[in-house]
Amino acid sequence: MNPIYIPATSADQWAQFLAEPVKHWRTGYSARALAHSWQEADGFPAEVRAALASCPALASLQLLIAIPEHQVPLPGGSRPSQNDIWVLARSKAGLVSIAVEGKVSEPFGPTVEEWLAESSPGKSTRLAFLCEQLGIRGAPGPAVRYQLLHRTASAVLEAKRFCAPTALMLVHSFSQSHRWFDDYRAFAALLGCSVAVNQISHAGVRGGVDLYIGWVCGNEEYLSK
Repeated sequence: MNPIYIPATSADQWAQFLAEPVKHWRTGYSARALAHSWQEADGFPAEVRAALASCPALASLQLLIAIPEHQVPLPGGSRPSQNDIWVLARSKAGLVSIAVEGKVSEPFGPTVEEWLAESSPGKSTRLAFLCEQLGIRGAPGPAVRYQLLHRTASAVLEAKRFCAPTALMLVHSFSQSHRWFDDYRAFAALLGCSVAVNQISHAGVRGGVDLYIGWVCGNEEYLSK
């Protein structure tokens, strides 16, 4: 992965980094809504900033860089974890690694059981690695969404790469009915924490990093951008 990044001057420039730009860069879809929301914000979007402000450990965060479609390599296969946005921020306590997953109505991909249906040594290696990074003992439940595992682990991995003591996995959902929140809540239970919409929750120390997870409801005006 080339470490050189070019600053974006408009949300439309984000489309080039998508795996399938023609399919995913559409009005009302998460990629486009997320891009416009973050590109037009002065730092964090207002709803994200409000959620962070309610969490004492993250209340004073300053956004340093935000990288669209940031890829984090994982063992056990050739496909990395591709974050919709990865953010490096700074708090009073130090740097914070933030992996952002954008959503509208689409689910969090296959469950662990569905993902493992076509078993391979690589998948077993990857799942074991993700569980190790997240401090999950034994196999996660079959109904847990695989995407939430690797997205959260990528926040932890990048925290360690940048010597950041804190990581956050943030779901920025533009669904006004909070579709798929139950799947997020089931994942949070696996980490031993309770969650709510527009709330940041502490998930303990995972992989040597202080981990938080959160769900923020995005501004619906971006669904028509």
